[in-house]
Amino acid sequence: MSKEVVDRPVRKIYESESTGEVQIADDVVATIAGLAATEVEGVYAMYGNLTNEIVGKLGVKNLSKGVKVVVEEGEVFAELAITVDFGVDVVEVAKTVQSKVKVAIENMTGLEVMGVNVRIAGVNIDNK
Repeated sequence: MSKEVVDRPVRKIYESESTGEVQIADDVVATIAGLAATEVEGVYAMYGNLTNEIVGKLGVKNLSKGVKVVVEEGEVFAELAITVDFGVDVVEVAKTVQSKVKVAIENMTGLEVMGVNVRIAGVNIDNK
């Protein structure tokens, strides 16, 4: 195992006597949250991060910027800072982000999401 893998905080999400255990790094949970959030219409980007369009073109993989997750005993608390497009209904976008992030984390990891806090940290006025 590489040192990088060992040093990152990980959580056991599955264990079987016959096959072993499955662990997931906190960074992976944060990346899932960031990707789910950027897929919501009206979200320009994670705050302080590149847009999904640029990420796709450049192959940049750090979608966890602007995301903080706390994973304890199978439960996840997530905090996201996002930049929204000018003119969108900020409350509706934030609610949709909360829902999409919760569903994505729970479906992909089996962890229970106890809360998703969304902070609107910026507005994109380029498309105004």
